[in-house]
Amino acid sequence: MSKVITILVILCCLVGCIGKEEIDDLAMVMSFAIDKNEENNNLIITAQIARPGNVTGDTGGGGEGEPIWTATSEGETIFEAIRNLARFSSRRVFWAHNFIIVVSEKVAREDGLVDIIDFFNRNNELRMRTWVVISEKDARELVATKTGLEIVPGMSLDRLFRYSDIVSEAPRSDVMTLTSAYLGEHTHPYLAMVNIRDRGINTESPEEFGSIPQVELSGTAIFKDDKMVGKLTAEESRGFLWFIDKIESAIVPLSCPEQNDRRTSVELRENKFNISPYIENDTVKFEATVKTKPHLVELGCLTSKEHSEIVTILEEKVEAAIIQDIEIMLAKVQKEFKSDVLQLGRTFEGKYPGQWKEMESSWDDIYPNVEVKISVKSDIKNTLLLENPTRPAKD
Repeated sequence: MSKVITILVILCCLVGCIGKEEIDDLAMVMSFAIDKNEENNNLIITAQIARPGNVTGDTGGGGEGEPIWTATSEGETIFEAIRNLARFSSRRVFWAHNFIIVVSEKVAREDGLVDIIDFFNRNNELRMRTWVVISEKDARELVATKTGLEIVPGMSLDRLFRYSDIVSEAPRSDVMTLTSAYLGEHTHPYLAMVNIRDRGINTESPEEFGSIPQVELSGTAIFKDDKMVGKLTAEESRGFLWFIDKIESAIVPLSCPEQNDRRTSVELRENKFNISPYIENDTVKFEATVKTKPHLVELGCLTSKEHSEIVTILEEKVEAAIIQDIEIMLAKVQKEFKSDVLQLGRTFEGKYPGQWKEMESSWDDIYPNVEVKISVKSDIKNTLLLENPTRPAKD
């Protein structure tokens, strides 16, 4: 009897192998683009598919063929367009390894994201941490361009976002955050924007500077409900990121004391941000507080001022720069776009649930005129660059 039980257990374990899929049967998508056909309003999808036999390691080696295969098709819906790939793809399209979804600005503005959100949330192969971005140009151009240090462009885009926190000029947006913002009450989505610019240098023709296209972060796309209503530049996005992400590091260029034509740089570190709602004279207001301990990373200044004076002046300049970034961003997001991507309504509800019930239905009218007071405290700690004389040697 014990032998029979043992055999049955082994057979049950073997059954799990019946439904497996061989890697040679799969077309593994690395990046995916969605554009619009202006002639018939169909959606054009472009899939960047890896050839496993021709990709070895991160940056070199591999087979004789191209490491990727880029295929495109169209349809009235995303699902139809994807199914149309089967007309000429010899393998089943497989989504589990997809790094990024790129949507053209035209699709985002005219059609919105609701169908895209719905489709990819129903696809059980897609990871919720897959990046989603908006392309200023045709999305298919971006995924078809070989850029960066990686063999597979989709991998290059993935790593661009993984390390984007060192510049803090665009949000890191994925399927999960997009879905959460879209489904939440009185919250609206935001996505990073990317563009292609000729920046790379061809080693065979170094005199042709900027002859190789590179993908770069270019700001933030702002949505109201599911349609894109505007965008923030990379500089304006610095003010936006304080509200929606934890800023680990950011570079702030400043003019030198007594020399506006010369520049210095500080790196924002140990950053703390807090947004707190309060009610004053029956009016909703918010106070945004920023605390930072910048590091001097570059000081191209020649000045006769004392050490302590220079530190004080630079701290004031940092504070003014951060306030300006936030104020410019608020003017666009609140006044122009009227989209609560900052989630101020949700923040107010958390502290004043009773009052929120009274004003929830009219929040869209209240939000554009809500006052946000900004206070910034900068405390420069490492002043190593000031230890050497700041006066010209000839003095």
